[in-house]
Amino acid sequence: MNAHAFPRIEATTASETPTNLTGDAVDPTACVASVRSNGTRTTVEEGRRKGGELGLGLFPVFDVVGCRRRACEFGDERWILYTIAFFGERLKITSSNSVGVDRLPDEMSDMKIRDDKEAEATVIDGNGTETGHIIVTTVNGRNGQPKQTVSYMAERVVGHGSFGIVFQAKCLETGETVAIKKVLQDKRYKNRELQTMRLLDHPNVVCLKHCFFSTTEKDELYLNLVLEYVPETVHRVIKHYNKMNQRMPLIYVKLYMYQICRALAYIHGSIEVCHRDIKPQNLLVNPHTHQLKLCDFGSAKVLVKGEPNISYICSRYYRAPELIFGATEYTTAIDIWSAGCVLAELLLGQPLFPGESGVDQLVEIIKVLGTPTREEIKCMNPNYTEFKFPQIKAHPWHKIFHKRMPPEAVDLVSRLLQYSPNLRCTALEALIHPFFDELRDSDTRLPNGRFLPPLFNFKPQELKGVPMEIVAKLIPEHARKQCAFLGL
Repeated sequence: MNAHAFPRIEATTASETPTNLTGDAVDPTACVASVRSNGTRTTVEEGRRKGGELGLGLFPVFDVVGCRRRACEFGDERWILYTIAFFGERLKITSSNSVGVDRLPDEMSDMKIRDDKEAEATVIDGNGTETGHIIVTTVNGRNGQPKQTVSYMAERVVGHGSFGIVFQAKCLETGETVAIKKVLQDKRYKNRELQTMRLLDHPNVVCLKHCFFSTTEKDELYLNLVLEYVPETVHRVIKHYNKMNQRMPLIYVKLYMYQICRALAYIHGSIEVCHRDIKPQNLLVNPHTHQLKLCDFGSAKVLVKGEPNISYICSRYYRAPELIFGATEYTTAIDIWSAGCVLAELLLGQPLFPGESGVDQLVEIIKVLGTPTREEIKCMNPNYTEFKFPQIKAHPWHKIFHKRMPPEAVDLVSRLLQYSPNLRCTALEALIHPFFDELRDSDTRLPNGRFLPPLFNFKPQELKGVPMEIVAKLIPEHARKQCAFLGL
C-alpha cells in the first residue's frame, strides 16, 4: 500500500443539528463542479482522478449553493449535499495514573505535550483561559461536608475546536493538574455531554471531577468541565513513531486497542451510549504507564431504536460507511468501525481511509473493501438498495499490511471493518480475540520491564449479563482475585 503523508485532521466535534437542511430540489448536471469541505477543494480534474481509480471516468462532485446558504444560517458550513453519479444512477449522500512512575520510557523520552504549532493556539481575551488567570469556584463537600472553595490557575491551551477550548490548569489548593473543557452553553437546553459524563465511571474513560458555569462581559454562559489530566494522545504517539521512522511496538498496539475496546464495551453495554467520534485525538495516553482513556463525549448520545439521529457525525477518516450513506437509525456499530480504523492506523502508521472529502471517503473504503453487495447496502441504509455501483474487487487484507504482520492482527481488523453493521464484532467479542492473548499472559511486560497497566479490574456493571464462558476467556486465571464477585 502506498504511503500517504500524514494529513491534518480537524479537531472538531459535530453538534446535534437538524438534518432537513437540503429541501431544495437540485439538478446535479446544472451545478458547479466544485465543493469545499473541511478546507479541501474537489475539482473536475480531481473528479477524473478519483473516477479513474474506480474505473468510472468522470467522478462528479457538485456544490449545492442552496444547501450551503442554508447551512450558513445555522452557522455550520460542513452541511453539504454531495451528489455522485454512478453510471447515470444518482446516489445522494447528505452530510446532513499508576504506581512506580519516575521517568518516561527511553523510546518515548523525547515526546512533547504538543507540537510547536499546536502550542500557538489563539486565546480570546477575557475568556478565563489566559496563562496565570485564576478561576475560583465552589464544589459540594462529600459525605455531608460543607461546600469548598477551589481555585484553578490556567496554564496553557491544550486543545480547541468548534466545541470550545480545553486548557491545562493547576488546583492551587492541592497542586493537582487538571484539564478544563470550556464550552459555550445554550441557556435553553441541558448539556448532553455533562449528562453523559456524570454517568461514567471506568478506568479507561476520562474522569469528570466536577463542573461549574462561568459568564463573560457579553453575558455568555460557559460550562466548564473539570477533567483528569492525561498528557498524551494516541494521535501524537503515532506521529512520534512516524518521525522516528519506526513502527509502533506491537505490545503498545495491543495495549491501546484492548483498552479502547474495553472502554467501548463499557459505554455500549453498561450505559448504552454511542461515542460517535472515536479517533486517535480522543484517546488519551499516560506515556509512563500506557493506560488509555477515552475522552470528548461532546458527540455522544444514547441511541434509541426507532428514533432518528444525524448522519453527519464522526471525524471523516473514521466515519462508518452507513453514515456516509446517510443512515439515521444507526447503532453503536459505528464506534466499532471507527475503532477498526484506529487499529489499522496503529499498525500502518497512517490512516487506512484518508478521504479528502465526504465523497472521497467512500472511494477510499471501496478501494479496500470492494463494492458493497446489495445485501450490505441494505444493511447500511435500506433506501439505497436499487442503486447500481461499479464492481470493484476487494483488496486482500494481507496485502495491505506488512508481510510480517501477525495474522491475528489482520483478522481483528477484518472483523471490525465490515460493511454490514450487524456483522462487525462487538467490543466485548473483540476483547477475547486471540490478538490480545499476550496481554493475558502473566509474564508479559512493557519494553522497559515495567508491569502492564490494569487490564482485568472489571466491575460487576461491566460484566452484567455476560455469559460465564465469555467471562472465563476475558479474565485470565492470575487476575481473577480482582473479580472475586464472579465466583470463578
